[in-house]
Amino acid sequence: MASVDITGLRKLYGDVVALSDINISIPSGAFYTLLGPSGCGKTTLLRTIAGFHDQDAGSISLDGNPIETLPAHRRDVGMVFQDYAIFPHISVRENVAFGLKQKKVPRAEMDRRVTEVLDVVQLGAFADRMPHELSGGQQQRVGLARAIVVRPKVLLMDEPLSNLDARLRVDLRAELRRIQKDLGITTIYVTHDQEEALAMSDTVCVMHQGVIQQAASPLDIYLMPANRFVATFVGANSFLALTRDTDQLRLTSGGALVSHKALGEQGETLVCAVRPEVLRVAPGEVQAAEDEVSIPAKLSNVSFIGREMEVLARTDSGEVVKSLARPDPAVIALDPGSAVSMCVRRDDLAFFEDSETGRRLA
Repeated sequence: MASVDITGLRKLYGDVVALSDINISIPSGAFYTLLGPSGCGKTTLLRTIAGFHDQDAGSISLDGNPIETLPAHRRDVGMVFQDYAIFPHISVRENVAFGLKQKKVPRAEMDRRVTEVLDVVQLGAFADRMPHELSGGQQQRVGLARAIVVRPKVLLMDEPLSNLDARLRVDLRAELRRIQKDLGITTIYVTHDQEEALAMSDTVCVMHQGVIQQAASPLDIYLMPANRFVATFVGANSFLALTRDTDQLRLTSGGALVSHKALGEQGETLVCAVRPEVLRVAPGEVQAAEDEVSIPAKLSNVSFIGREMEVLARTDSGEVVKSLARPDPAVIALDPGSAVSMCVRRDDLAFFEDSETGRRLA
C-alpha cells in the first residue's frame, strides 16, 4: 500500500494539451476512479503514472518518494489492462508466475505466492488450465492475479471490465472491490461507466478535456455536482431555461417560480437542472403543491421497464424532460402528444451557469 500524490502534472501531444495541471492526493488503501468520456485524458494519466508516458511538467510520488524519473519496471505499480494481456500459450499458473520469474523470486516462494493469489481471485481450481479454456471474466481475473502477485504498492486498472457482458460486469466489479478491500491495495481505476464508478469507488475524479472537473465521494459527485459537465455526465439531468425577474428566477417554459435567491450576476444566463428520479408525472395540468414546481409538457414517450417507467416529455420551449418513476397505469396509457405535468420539489432543483462547464450556484 502507498499514498499517491500528483502535483502540477501536464502532458502535451504537439499542440494538444492532454493533461492540464493535474493535482491529486490519494490516501493509502483507497479506491480512486478516473471517470470521463473517451479522450478526456484518464487513460493518459493512468499510463503516465505507470511510466509508459513521460510528462512535460509536474511530479508523481508514492509515499512521498518521487517516481517520475524512474522507468516503468522500477515504479512498483501493477497494471491490469482492458484486453487482459495474458499469454495464450501458457497455463494460468504460469501466467500468474511470470512477473515473479522476472524478479527471480525463489521457486518455493513463487509457488506459494501464486497459490495464494489464485485463491484470492477464486481461480485455484483453474491453475493448470489454458487461457482459451476460461471465460472472459476468468481471464480478467488472471490478469488481476498477475498484477497483484508481485505485491505492487499501487494497482492501476484501465477499463478492465469493458469487454465483458453487462451481467458479468456487475458481478465482477463487486468481486474486484472485495479483493481490493481484502488486500488493502491503493487502486487507481479508469472507466467511462458512471454506474461502475459510483458503485466501486471511495473517490470519483471526473475529467473532461484533460482537466479535473471534480473529485469527491460518489454521493457528493451525484448529489452535488460542481459544474454543469459533471451534472450532465453523472446521472441524467434535464436542463431547463430560466428567466430572471429582478432577483427571482422563473422557468421560461410555464413561468413557475423556482427561486427567490439572488443567484449569479444580473444579465447572466442560468439554467435549472433536475434529476429524473425526483420528477413525478401526472396526466393533464395539475396544481403543484406549495413546495413544488409544475412543468407543463407534451408526452413524447413512455417506456415500462419493470420496476419503473421512463417518461420523456417536451416543454413548449423544446426542452426534453426525463422522469424515472414507479409505474403509473394512467400515464402508461397516454398517447404521445398528451398533456402532462412534471412535478418536482423546489429543494430538488440545482442551478448552473449556462455553459458546458458552468459552475453550480445552488
